[in-house]
Amino acid sequence: MVKEEGGIVAEQGSFSAKDYQDPPPAKLIDPAELTKWSFYRACIAEFIATLLFLYITVLTVIGYKHQTDPELNPDDQCGGVGVLGIAWAFGGMIFILVYCTAGISGGHINPAVTFGLFLARKVSLIRAVMYMVAQCLGAICGVGLVKAFQKSLYTRYGGGANSLAVGYSTGVGLAAEIIGTFVLVYTVFSATDPKRSARDSHVPVLAPLPIGFAVFMVHLATIPITGTGINPARSLGAAVIYNKEAIWDEHWIFWAGPFIGAAIAAFYHQFILRAGAAKALGSFRSSS
Repeated sequence: MVKEEGGIVAEQGSFSAKDYQDPPPAKLIDPAELTKWSFYRACIAEFIATLLFLYITVLTVIGYKHQTDPELNPDDQCGGVGVLGIAWAFGGMIFILVYCTAGISGGHINPAVTFGLFLARKVSLIRAVMYMVAQCLGAICGVGLVKAFQKSLYTRYGGGANSLAVGYSTGVGLAAEIIGTFVLVYTVFSATDPKRSARDSHVPVLAPLPIGFAVFMVHLATIPITGTGINPARSLGAAVIYNKEAIWDEHWIFWAGPFIGAAIAAFYHQFILRAGAAKALGSFRSSS
């Protein structure tokens, strides 16, 4: 007998016990974490990963601007890595760093990702706050290294800081950051879903690859608008080291947008996709 309920079609009794288990929600406040070395090791991993992320990506941005500077290279305006290369630098570094740190800290490398996972009760409040602090400090140090090694180029080409491009309104910039971060955090939730992880555990790069690719695609779309933030630590690190008034005037966009986008992604995945699937399955079983 075939029944249909909530968009699910299957033979009665064909459901078997699921081959995965959802982890219990993280405690809102878990002081016990502060007594564990694994917690501090995870914070250190987030700090170093974000430092390396900012160091490589900001150097890429500055290098591209230097290679295409009309005053230095008037006949070579198509040189350098281009926007495509910058997008690859950001996406590729996220792929590498998530792969390296996922087993230690979860590989957040972004306060917006941490915020979204906190809303979904994947991490505690203490861990979320400490991760964000580590990420922001790592970003500042990463950009600081860039300035220390290439101070003249760093100052000349804007320090890789995010700003709203000429011709775009604040609303457009905010929307770009919200949608871009939604794509990223939605990908994080989907790639790390317990069901998917159980089914595809034999593919070790499955989660890092789509996350890095999401960063790559979002950069292609939003570099012309905001330079692409979608990561408050990335924007803060560049702004702190560059420290120009014009950069701070629009800096709020690069916090509000990512946090709103992350919250929407967390709600969509947890309360619509996963809750909806569970409800449909429950309805089918009760009617069988």
